[in-house]
Amino acid sequence: MKNITIDIVRDGNIEQCRDLCNELMAFQKAKATIFPECFDPMNFDTRMKRSFEHALDRQVIVAKDGGVPVGYVFSTIENIGESRYAIPDWAPKVENGKGFYPDWDDLPPKVGCLSNLYLRDGYRNLGLGSKLFDMAMEWLESFEDVPVIFIYISNGNDEALDFYLHRGFTISHEVFGGFITAVYKLVAR
Repeated sequence: MKNITIDIVRDGNIEQCRDLCNELMAFQKAKATIFPECFDPMNFDTRMKRSFEHALDRQVIVAKDGGVPVGYVFSTIENIGESRYAIPDWAPKVENGKGFYPDWDDLPPKVGCLSNLYLRDGYRNLGLGSKLFDMAMEWLESFEDVPVIFIYISNGNDEALDFYLHRGFTISHEVFGGFITAVYKLVAR
């Protein structure tokens, strides 16, 4: 790390995350032990860009080394509504598999989601991921009408799961038959 800067994207220019997002999808596929082929159609356009465009609100923070993007965190505020039971095209087809949201009777209408946190090799285990995480959480927790934050961890990525569990998140449920593990944290008010 020579000249690390952290920029909050304020102009909507998420294109700078294209390569990083595509690397994240390949990283997740390489780690996956359940349905790795489901990552094949996932890329910047089908995942991050689409989520960015459909979110109620969104934040992207990019870490750069000498002006070159080396990591990012992408967070959204989602209106659950009809999407509570939606199953995306890329999702594995499993019998009785739960979707993204738990079966809570009191599931709020709006939730926060930390959607992507990724750092290139050579930038992990330096505290940069924690810094990006903390910035994302500060933003997500700033919404008074968002009482819970979800993070969805791809199967096989045990390091990421441990990272979030050590930061106060609790396992909620398995999504799409274990393809993803959902964790949540209630926002303290």
